Amino acid sequence: MAKKLYVGGLSYDTTEEKLKEAFAQFGTVESAAVIIDRMSGRSKGFGFVEMSTEEEAQKAIEGMNGKEFDGRTITVNEARPPEARPPRQGGGGGFRGSHGFGGGGYGGN
Repeated sequence: MAKKLYVGGLSYDTTEEKLKEAFAQFGTVESAAVIIDRMSGRSKGFGFVEMSTEEEAQKAIEGMNGKEFDGRTITVNEARPPEARPPRQGGGGGFRGSHGFGGGGYGGN
């Protein structure tokens, strides 16, 4: 069964291809992904590699964790499932006063 690994501390220049090549020495790489920031289009400095077996994943952790890769010392460990996030609240702006009016002052004499 495939095992997903978290890879942190990546150089912003690291590509998915470089990541795949580096981990291939430990076994079959099912997939490699560098996480990209949607706003800047730049790497967030981490990614995920999926190895085909538990044994290959363990070899990759032992062989790559704490090692230099692409000019940076990387962290490699077993990926944890994503944490559940609370649902996003729709639209809306800022604060509304207790009377349902905007939060500004109440001019007048």
